[in-house]
Amino acid sequence: MSASTDAAAEPPKSWRAELRRAVRHALGAVPWVWRTHRGAAAGLFGITLVLGLLPAAQAWVGKLIVDGVVAAAGAASGQAAPASGFDWPHFRAALGPVWGYLALEFALLMASALCVQARETLHFVLDQNLRHDLNQLLMRKALQLDLSFFDDTEFYNLLQKAGRQSDWRMMAVVQAGFTALQTLISLGSLLFLLVTFSPWIALLIFAAVGPSLWLQARLSQQRFAMENARASDQRRLTYYELALTDAEQAKEVRLFHLGPEFLRRYSEIFRRIFRQDLAFARRRVATSLGLSLLSSGAYYVAYAWIVFRTVQRALTLGDLTMYLAIVRQCQGLFESLFGSIGSLYEHALFLGHLHDFLALEPKVKPAADPVPAPRPFVRGIEFHDVTFQYARNSTPSLRGISVHIQPGEKIAVVGANGAGKTTFIKLLTRLYDPTAGRITIDGIDLREMDLASLHQRFGVIFQDFVQFEATLRENIALGQVEAAQDEARLREAARKGGADTVAAVLPRGYDTPLGSWFEDSRQLSGGQWQKVATSRAFMRDAEVLVLDEPTSALDAAREYEIFQQFRELTKGKTTILISHRFSTVRMADRILVFDAGALVESGSHAELMALDGLYAKLFRMQAVGYQAEEGKSADSGDGTQFRGRGR
Repeated sequence: MSASTDAAAEPPKSWRAELRRAVRHALGAVPWVWRTHRGAAAGLFGITLVLGLLPAAQAWVGKLIVDGVVAAAGAASGQAAPASGFDWPHFRAALGPVWGYLALEFALLMASALCVQARETLHFVLDQNLRHDLNQLLMRKALQLDLSFFDDTEFYNLLQKAGRQSDWRMMAVVQAGFTALQTLISLGSLLFLLVTFSPWIALLIFAAVGPSLWLQARLSQQRFAMENARASDQRRLTYYELALTDAEQAKEVRLFHLGPEFLRRYSEIFRRIFRQDLAFARRRVATSLGLSLLSSGAYYVAYAWIVFRTVQRALTLGDLTMYLAIVRQCQGLFESLFGSIGSLYEHALFLGHLHDFLALEPKVKPAADPVPAPRPFVRGIEFHDVTFQYARNSTPSLRGISVHIQPGEKIAVVGANGAGKTTFIKLLTRLYDPTAGRITIDGIDLREMDLASLHQRFGVIFQDFVQFEATLRENIALGQVEAAQDEARLREAARKGGADTVAAVLPRGYDTPLGSWFEDSRQLSGGQWQKVATSRAFMRDAEVLVLDEPTSALDAAREYEIFQQFRELTKGKTTILISHRFSTVRMADRILVFDAGALVESGSHAELMALDGLYAKLFRMQAVGYQAEEGKSADSGDGTQFRGRGR
């Protein structure tokens, strides 16, 4: 990953920069929410306004009820007492306005309950749509990024942070934002009532809970830094979970008794993370407790002053009830506001990972004015002094490669592991761009071509091909999705690649689900999967067929059969075959020999054997190995298997 990408993944150093960053990301969530579901967003805003004003309205109506009851009681006691005792008819008459206040209070209560239920429903709607939109955005972005990013552990750390947290963090920002807005409206309306009694009481309550804002910000920064520092540990936890539960790794984990060791490592990392979380929780509890004592002290000072003023008859009993309720609610609302702001700040900091990820720019950039890749090829493919070095490697993987591949030519590429063979193919298919030099097709630089049309010209099967959890038909058709309904083309691709023999033994033929993830699926052998992958490559009507170790998982009989049919299967196509088995590359028109990233020899099998260089040396070494195996097989009465391969 480039230095610019690394910098983007690092959190800002100063708290001011972090604050600006958090505010920017929090405000950036607003258009996200609006685009996701305008109806739900507008509904939440309206409900927030109503819920924000309800506490002040309920406090005021409560005051009117108490004052009304007191007035009614006073009026009843001021009349001459009837012979039967208290004047209930007069008291009921004096209570007349109170019934209206009680009905209004009930209506406010029902409005609050309805708004809360509606808010939960709208939260659910937004949450599901936000998760869907964000996950799709992350996947689209990952598809845009070239393979160089996937070679870098820092990229995976950033992807871990963005992928695991962005969806719920975005919704948490939304909820915290609406909660903060509702609290601000409630505080504003309640403080308006409280200031009419005593501005000093309002200031006292604000000052008592003010330090909570600073505390929440500090704790959020600490939490953010702690989560950042352990992204690698989180990835390791995920890896050990996969290693202990994945079917692909189950055999070796059991055979080598790796379970206890992996469990030990998993528990060690988990306990380390738990200790960090526990220490953080203790700090949060200790500081929060001290601030709660401070705010509670301020509340009781205000409580005493209101009682004192009531005793002095400066306040009515209804005023007393209202102001005590306001003070109590203001204390809680201030704490809730600062908690919401702290939560908003913390979640917004984590949203920075999403923005950092979305800000990544692919290194394999589309041309400003792309041209379609040629079809058919006329002059062929040319490498012009091409050098390539992976970002984290100290030496180039390819050095000064110059070669011309004619249209329809059959090329074999050989060399030891790490010689640069697969990198050669990745550059040819423009999964990477050269560090130096250029690659052309019919004289046009690959970087000037439309990338989608360029990829359409290649049918590739890599050694580490993908085993898709889908039906056999779908596994083949994915080689050319646009032709998935072309049954004749699919059957022909299956015949060429050998998947027709796989279909013949499956219970539902081409419609049999493959893999192990879903019900009714059938897992194939390595050789069967390779036939499926080879058929997928033949499904594409490509100019160039690239086979990277196409027979590594096939038995000797099938390998021999494929290469007897090699020229027929690749008729009319430029073919590039990568193989470690020298017996299979002899039929190529030309063999390219790579060594330590350099193209050291080129020619037919006969020419290279006559040259008596690296190819001849490697061929003779492999031939000796086959002959030794033939001898062993002959002793056991089964020598025919190798006689078609080692010569």
